[in-house]
Amino acid sequence: MNNITRHSINTLGYNFVPKNFLPPGKDEYHLRNLQNKSGIDYRKLSAQEIEMLVRNRNQSDDWNKILVSDAFNPELVKNCKFYGLIRIGKLEPFFLEFKNLRMPVGLYNSTIISCDIGDNVVIDNVNYLGHYIIGNEVIIVNVNELATTPYAKFGNGISKDGEEENLRIWLELRNENGGRSVIPFNGMLPGDAYLWSEFRADHKLLEQFKKFTEDRFDKQRGYYGKIGDRSVIKNTSIIKDVWIGSDAYIKGANKLKNLTINSSPEASTQIGEGCELVNGIIDFGCRIFYGVKAVRFVMASQSQLKYGARLINSYLGNNATISCCEVLNSLIFPAHEQHHNNSFLCAAMIMGQSNIAAGATIGSNHNSRGADGELIAGRGFWPGLCVSLKHNSKFASFTMLAKGDFPAELNIPVPFSLVSNNVQENKIVVMPAYWFLYNMYALARNAWKYEDRDKRTEKIQQLEYNYLAPDSATEIAAALPILETAVGNAWLRTQNANGKFTADEALAAGQKLLHADDPAIDELNITVEGWENSDRPTTLIKVREAWKMYRCMLNYYAVNETLALIEEKGIQSWKELSAYLPPANAPLSTWTNVGGQLMTSDALNELISSIRDGRINGWFEVHRFYSKQAERYQEEKTNHALVVWKKVSGHTTIEASTFRKALEEALKTREWIFDSIYKSREKDYKNPFRMMVYNSEEERDEVIGKLEDNSFIRQEKQGLDEYRQKIDRMNRIISQD
Repeated sequence: MNNITRHSINTLGYNFVPKNFLPPGKDEYHLRNLQNKSGIDYRKLSAQEIEMLVRNRNQSDDWNKILVSDAFNPELVKNCKFYGLIRIGKLEPFFLEFKNLRMPVGLYNSTIISCDIGDNVVIDNVNYLGHYIIGNEVIIVNVNELATTPYAKFGNGISKDGEEENLRIWLELRNENGGRSVIPFNGMLPGDAYLWSEFRADHKLLEQFKKFTEDRFDKQRGYYGKIGDRSVIKNTSIIKDVWIGSDAYIKGANKLKNLTINSSPEASTQIGEGCELVNGIIDFGCRIFYGVKAVRFVMASQSQLKYGARLINSYLGNNATISCCEVLNSLIFPAHEQHHNNSFLCAAMIMGQSNIAAGATIGSNHNSRGADGELIAGRGFWPGLCVSLKHNSKFASFTMLAKGDFPAELNIPVPFSLVSNNVQENKIVVMPAYWFLYNMYALARNAWKYEDRDKRTEKIQQLEYNYLAPDSATEIAAALPILETAVGNAWLRTQNANGKFTADEALAAGQKLLHADDPAIDELNITVEGWENSDRPTTLIKVREAWKMYRCMLNYYAVNETLALIEEKGIQSWKELSAYLPPANAPLSTWTNVGGQLMTSDALNELISSIRDGRINGWFEVHRFYSKQAERYQEEKTNHALVVWKKVSGHTTIEASTFRKALEEALKTREWIFDSIYKSREKDYKNPFRMMVYNSEEERDEVIGKLEDNSFIRQEKQGLDEYRQKIDRMNRIISQD
């Protein structure tokens, strides 16, 4: 039975906060008065104004409870019902226009309960508007219900005075059984979600995170909803317990409940037709359109949900887009793309710059007895069409999976690889360094694209978009001995009938063959173990080319970061540069992707210990740590790049003469990269199967543009010229000493 209770009509609009939840000496308006920062001086209505309001078919339970500004015009209030304390700003004879919607200033055909209304607002045909503070020049038209409850939390995972703990909202990230749950809060960054969901055995740390979150919010009941200046809401059914920033645009939504919608003049947030959003935080500059369903979620700034997307128990990072498909229990770092109606992503941590293709099914639990599987994918994860993956799986940075149903769990430790399921021969085939060898255009263009599309207005976390960075370079360095050992194993099996040899012998044999660039490697059956949870083989192909390419890219990475450091520090001589070079015995630092921001293990440990022992006392200080770490990033990255280069090249020290050779190799690599980018795109123009849909080359060029006019290729050509100049300058710096 529905519990419908009766109350005196005289109490409608009053007693918003039960008396037992009011602080001593405070009334139900004390929080409302703190929230209202309009600065308007209110007065009571005059007898003449009351008469005009009544003549315009307006009603009030108590005309003395309607307070107005000196510029209030009662002729602009018609057919409205008022209950409780109402405060109204200027109403002047203008109309407001927004995207061809033109509405006269004033309050019309609405029921308004205990609200503060700013200057020159349009409210028309709002069936129920209760307990909101509305800014200036706001337009609200054709809304069924727009109301706030006394225990509103606006999407934050907090509990109010008198509420049970089980009412708290948690996000069950990365794991369907809730074992990595976090409490959502307004301002939560991808790094925050990562830290909270990752270190689950550190109970002191988790307690601190919960305390940080609770300390951000007041437990008192009675906060009103807010609608910021110049926001527009039209043709929407239900908005309940929603805090809306300035310059937001909401049109045709079905249901918005328990949300914070951040918006500003610089980063307006928009929500469109058919959307149903419940229990969420929406950051600045987001776009949500066309039938989206989202429940228990956080959207970081400049992210998008479109075309029927479903986002549940998930965190969506900055500059990410999900269209059509379904995402559950996932932590997604910035610059994620997922566009297709039958794509499914569940119980995963996707670490950014990823692209999920049509038909991808990532996270099937069919190989598990419970909903406790997980998938972790490094930056640049790209599963192809109709890929099916099983929990638990883990992938190195920039892994591409070819179309196929992968029947068992995978652990791919080598980056920039192409992974294929060879059904005919019943084996997994991995091509290391695939992206470098065959798709440099896409790799380079994506790095530029992510940087170009980063529209965050507040860049607290420094996001890394370059494909060569400490995370991927460390994986490349770790991949080299894996390839060397695999080659050595394959070679020694052909030379030793009984197959008895040690791992060190295999590594030495593989290194010898690869350093000699022996073509015999191409004839070997090179396999590895432990990459798939099955008895069938995993075969490596193009190993000789991949090994050379990995080493080449590490040299290129070292030179690039040194050039960046020289530019940042204004270095003018080799002596100055030497002060920043790592010592001979410098260890290779380990790095972690903390929500898109790369940090050394030392920095991460410092952050965690500072949180545990109370030196960091809130999320603001955590975010300040991110910013300070970003200031050190270039210097630490250069140090890492040079240590990796020394480790791989065999140099114990970095001398000017040896570094000059590294510069020469880096320039050759940069020239090769440009050539590869050009040829990758040129193939699209020379492929007869692409050409056959055009009647002539002229028609093709009209449709897709001329190759020589490709803006990215032209940009890369200019970049190559600038790179030559930087190398020349670096050589001059070396020569000065």
